[in-house]
Amino acid sequence: MSSIEGRRTWGRAPSGVRAIRGTPRLRVVAGVLLGTNILLQMAFPFTAGGTLAMTTISVFLLAGAALTDAAASVGVRAAVALLAVAGGGGLLAEAVGVRTGYPFGGYDYTGTLGAEVIGVPVVVPLAWVMMSWPALVVARRLVGGRARWATALVGAWALTSWDVFLDPQMVDLGYWQWDRPSPALPGVEGIPLTNFAGWFVVSLLMVTILDRLVPRDPRPPTLRTDAVPVTAYLWTYFSSVIAHAVFFGRPPVALVGGVVMGIVAVPLAISVFREVREVRGARA
Repeated sequence: MSSIEGRRTWGRAPSGVRAIRGTPRLRVVAGVLLGTNILLQMAFPFTAGGTLAMTTISVFLLAGAALTDAAASVGVRAAVALLAVAGGGGLLAEAVGVRTGYPFGGYDYTGTLGAEVIGVPVVVPLAWVMMSWPALVVARRLVGGRARWATALVGAWALTSWDVFLDPQMVDLGYWQWDRPSPALPGVEGIPLTNFAGWFVVSLLMVTILDRLVPRDPRPPTLRTDAVPVTAYLWTYFSSVIAHAVFFGRPPVALVGGVVMGIVAVPLAISVFREVREVRGARA
């Protein structure tokens, strides 16, 4: 099936993927949640990185968009799996991390990031949810029909590289602190390399499990079906580069994060550009 044919049949329920009533409406809801979050995040640079209320609302909006889009794309079971694997797994990893120092390295929450569950702020596991779905969808889009291990590796990199932007911002805001912040990535001072190693291990497990539990769409990926996670990932990338370069006083983080996350984000942006051009050409 050609990519154009795949786009013409995007509305049909693929084999192994259960269509649920109200799917178009769910996609609209997911899009509205994402759009609202984007508008909110545009104000972050003018509040020195975002207030606690803004950060909390942003995480809830993006997590809601991810869960809603998963339900719209694959079914309610996919949303449940996402919440259990990314949310539950993230909570478990963070709870173990703050108590033992594994797998991220020794760190402590400062008690300023809102309500906590077993010593972990509620927004933290929801942050794993909000980016695990885009990471999985983006990995599948870029890897295509290749082996599952390739999807797992790309998805893990997509998720881990985001933390190159996130962790410096959260540390600068005083939400958590590292016991031994070095050695660190050049340009990302204050965040130990062990953090990113731990992120990659946890992300690899999450994406591997999600890729097994969430059915794949056998049709070519299109923006009609994955617009929300693709937009969320690209917005996170480009807005993070600009924010750190211009507003947060961390130009080196913008550069390093731009390169590291760009390994996934740039090919993704190219694939989107090519799809849009192809669709326009077919309509001409």
